[in-house]
This record gives sequence, structure tokens and C-alpha cells, in this order.
Amino acid sequence: MAGRPKKSKIVTAEEAVALVHDENTICCNGFVQSGIPEALLEALEKRYLETGHPKNLRLFAAAGQADGKERGLNRLGHEGMLRKVVSGNWGRMPKVAKLALDNKVFAYNLPQGVICQLYRTLASGKPGFFSKVGLHTFVDPRLEGGRVNEGTTKDIVKLVEVEGEEWLFYTVGTVDVAFIRGTTADPSGNITMEKESLTLDNLAQAMAAKNCHGIVIAQVERIAEQGSLNPRDVKVPGMLVDCVVVAEPHNHMQSYVCQYSPAFSKEIRVPLDSLEPMPLDERKVIARRAAFELPPNGIVNLGVGVPEGVAAVANEEKISQYITLTSEAGTVGGVLASGGNFGAGVNSDAIFDQNQMFDFYDGGGLDMACLGMAECDEKGNVNVSRFGPRLIGCGGFINISQNTRSMVFAGTFTAGGLEVAVSDGRLQILQEGRARKFVKKVNQVTFSGDYAVKKGQPVYFITERCVFQRGRKGLVLTEVAPGVDIEKDILAHMDFTPIVRDPVLMDSRIFRNEPMGLEADLLNLDLADRISYDPTRNILFLNFEGMYVRVKADIVSLRDLLEQRCKEIGKRVGVFVNYDTFRINENVADDLAEMDRYMLQHYWSNITRYATSAFMRMKLDQAFSQRNIAPHVFERKEEAQAFLTSGK
Repeated sequence: MAGRPKKSKIVTAEEAVALVHDENTICCNGFVQSGIPEALLEALEKRYLETGHPKNLRLFAAAGQADGKERGLNRLGHEGMLRKVVSGNWGRMPKVAKLALDNKVFAYNLPQGVICQLYRTLASGKPGFFSKVGLHTFVDPRLEGGRVNEGTTKDIVKLVEVEGEEWLFYTVGTVDVAFIRGTTADPSGNITMEKESLTLDNLAQAMAAKNCHGIVIAQVERIAEQGSLNPRDVKVPGMLVDCVVVAEPHNHMQSYVCQYSPAFSKEIRVPLDSLEPMPLDERKVIARRAAFELPPNGIVNLGVGVPEGVAAVANEEKISQYITLTSEAGTVGGVLASGGNFGAGVNSDAIFDQNQMFDFYDGGGLDMACLGMAECDEKGNVNVSRFGPRLIGCGGFINISQNTRSMVFAGTFTAGGLEVAVSDGRLQILQEGRARKFVKKVNQVTFSGDYAVKKGQPVYFITERCVFQRGRKGLVLTEVAPGVDIEKDILAHMDFTPIVRDPVLMDSRIFRNEPMGLEADLLNLDLADRISYDPTRNILFLNFEGMYVRVKADIVSLRDLLEQRCKEIGKRVGVFVNYDTFRINENVADDLAEMDRYMLQHYWSNITRYATSAFMRMKLDQAFSQRNIAPHVFERKEEAQAFLTSGK
């Protein structure tokens, strides 16, 4: 007996949204301005405005997917349409944010990654999600618990202890309706995503809704014949999909600023020399200085705004091949896109689902992250989420900043009207910004400086005119741009006084038009030129001036080179090291000390060091003394040489 033919799941947008009922919980795919099922949201808004239904909806959104004006989730920003909103980002959906600020909805701001991962939690039938993400930030119930307004009193985040460690336990209800999006569907509802720039949380959302006994509505741009889709290309199987809606092109743009780019969908690779370099302004200055922190062979996340420029600088400096840039939306490798296409990228190596990327981030997979900085206080706390009546939200900021091995915050020193001139290796402040960023106390703690110190996480704050590092007692001014006056251009525009010891000049190459030659710095290609031997005095001179040791591989390369040179000399030697403007990632300080210990045991008779920076002398003294190695760090080269030749 022949089987009964399956009924087609293809319906109109109006028929699909008619299945959404009052008080349903709805989740929606999308990231920033990409991958948003606009036709479904438009139809849902139209139905509410015409009928008053569905009303009192609960919205569950990871990235505040909208255009910042009318489209995307802004279509749900009508009084009475929403009752509760849990979102990672609020800044792109001002109409919904106004409802929260006016106490018209129950409202929460949770980390974006947590929300993405909660979809899988719901799909697997678990009651909630354990994470350390959010500890000591406004999400921590000891502070604000992620609550946005006074009318929101229920806790959905709990502080718990598991085997002596603090964790946060995130809870959420169910998902009744999932709005997802793909490129192609067949009549059975199998969904492919070949023309999408990102895969995001489509599958996890569909599973969550289905296992909560809800419905899944998919928006696509075209229909294929039944059985014609390659099963390896199907991202969401038809068994999870209830309705398929074919959208008009204007409602199915790849992003709100791009109808379609085959480069973003990985159909073509773009010649990288075709990408225009950034103009030499304050944003490029900051991005260039941040690029000096890039770890060779490292995995890096870049945030929205000023940090996006690091990708352009890396491409201009021809070092993109030595690092792997990623976005929390799931893009791996290549050159990350900016602006309205943020999250996408060209020449990417892979595309993860968004929730899986956050698994990798939360587990400590990032070697470095570079994120924006709206406010910073004397403790090194950073705020990017709330400014009085302005509700922005944390997005993926907390997931990323808390779990990366090295953290770089990048932004202009002041905001609102700042004008600078960059020329001849110097920076000039033409007009100061109206708003201060370095304040006595941030409005909201999106990143905890004290927690970073407790975890031993190196943290840098990079602006166009100076660089700070979070020390044990607060912010330390470590670098100043050529042409900048510390008192007039820095301290006079801060609400607190940082620790000022011996700041050095920022590299003058940052302030010149031509490429910086960063490849040699990144790979330490000049290591051999930094080592010289004086046979008359039997002294090995190591010139580490301006050198930056980022990862363990740098130490290994240095030790191999030193060992080879010492074997060629054939006897023990005295060693003299210039540590002026030397920098080292604190995560590999033990490896540097171990290298010195090994070389002293096998090849060196003694060692002395000098650094004109009091801060560097203190750091070196601490690093070597704690590891039972005599520091012998002097302020002047002559003192160090005298000590070495004395044989003491």
C-alpha cells in the first residue's frame, strides 16, 4: 500500500503568525543586523496592530537583533505586545528598551552566550545552566542580578557553590515559538543556509521550541523540490519545522545593509589586497597599538566599534595568516566584517553555530580579546552596558572578557567631539571630547578589574594618547603617545589619578602613514640580531629593548637560539641584558624564569640586567625573586656592566 503524501509546510507569513498565541514565549534568530527573519516579525507586528493580538508575549533574544530604529525586534516594541523580555543586547532595539525603562515590561539583561546556551539547555530538558560567566558583574545576584528596571523583582540568576567554587545558575522558562531563518526549504521543511553569512542558533532554537511542545516557523527565500536537498547541507531538519514562509527579497537581506554578498556566504574568496586600509585617524592609532598585543598563532576575538579596526590593521600588515580572528557570531579566520555586517567575514576558515562558539570562549579558548571601552574607573572596572537612562546591554562582552587569556580594552580617551591630528610620528589633540571615559566609579560593572587580578588575567586599556595596565592596586599609566603631555592631555581629563611611574613612549610607527612592519615584531624575526658576543670580556649581550614576549613559543625560540650560540662559544659566559621597554605576558613569566634557570645551570656564569623604567625594574625584581633567581636589575647600563665585570 502506497504511503500517504506529506502535506506541504509552505504557508503565508499571515498564516504562520496566526499560530502565535497570547502570552507565548518567542525566540528569534539573528545577530546584530544579520540573519533576521524580518518577514515573520513584520507580519507579527501587523497582526498585533490590527487585532491587539498576540499580547503579553515573552521575548527571549540573545543579540538584540535589530537595526536600531524600526526593524527587527523593534517591531515588537508596542505597549501591551510584550510582557517580559530577556535579552543580551538592548541598544539595537530602542523601542523595546523604552518599554523596559518605562517599567512597562519585566526586563533582564543576561550575557549573550548564556542565552545562546540556554536554548540547548531547554532542548535537552535541563532546569537551567551553570556558568561562571557574570560573576562579580551586574549579572551577579549580589549586585543587580541582571534586572533592568524596578518592576522586575524575580531572580532568574542564582549564586551557588559547587565543590567549593562559586557558580551562577541561570534559569528560564520554556520556548513556545521559534522564528528561524534559512536560504532554501523543501515542502517537508528541511532548511539549508547556503546564502546566509552566519548559521547562529537556528538548530538550537528549533530543538528548544520543539522539545517545549512549541512550534517552529522558518523564513526562507526559495523552495526546492522534495528530496532534492543534500542532507549534509540541511542545517535544520523538517522534523523540527512546522511552517515555512517564503520572504520577499527586501525582507530577506543578508544583513540590513547588504542584500547579498557571495564573500560573506563563503562562495568566493576575496583578494585581500583589494581591501582598503583605514585612514590614519584616532581609530587607526588605537587599532594599531592593539595589534601589537596580537599573539602569534593565537585565537582572537574582536568586538564591535574601534576593535573592528584591528582586523583591517592585521590585513594591512600582512599578519592575518599568523593569527585566527573570530567573532562570537561564529566566524573563524579570515578578515572580519564591520558596521552593519559585523559578525560576518570574508575568506573565513569555518562558521560555528553561535552557541558552540560561546562554548569555546567560556572554556578559555581565546588567547586574546579586544573589546570596546565606554567607561573605566580606578579599579579597572569597565562599563559598556548601562549609562543612566541609556540601556545598551552587555551582549557577548562578559563571556568574552572574563574568559580570554589576555584582555585588551580599546577606545578613545574621551568621547563626543574629539578631534586629533596624526603626523610625523606624533599625536596632537585639536579638540577634547565632551565626555570623560575614565571616571571615579562606573555606572555599571560589565567587567571587574579586581576579579581579573584575582584570576591573574593581564588587562590593557588602549587609547589614542596613552596605554594603561591593570596593576595590583589599580590602573598604571605605562605608555604615552609622542606629542602628548601627561598633565594637560591625560590627567586633567580623568576623574581619578592613575599610578604613574615611568611611562614610555608609544611606538612612533603607530603615528606614521606607512605600514609598521609588524610581521617582524610579531614573529620576533630579529632575535638573532639581538644577541652579540664580546670574546675579550667573555660577555654575551642580549638587547631585549622594545621586545614583547607574548606566548611560550617566543621563550622556546629564544632559548633555542641562545643555547646554539653558547654551544658555539664553547665555555660559560657572563650575560648582560637590556630590558628597556621590554614587555612580557604575565602568563609566560614562569617560562622566562625557567629559561634563565636552565641557562645559568648549563651555559651562563652569571647574569645582570638593566631597565631605565622603575616599573619594569620592580616587575623583573618580583618575577625573578619569586622564582629564587637573583634579579640584579639596575637602572643604568654602566652600573649593570660594572656589576657583571666585578664577578659578584
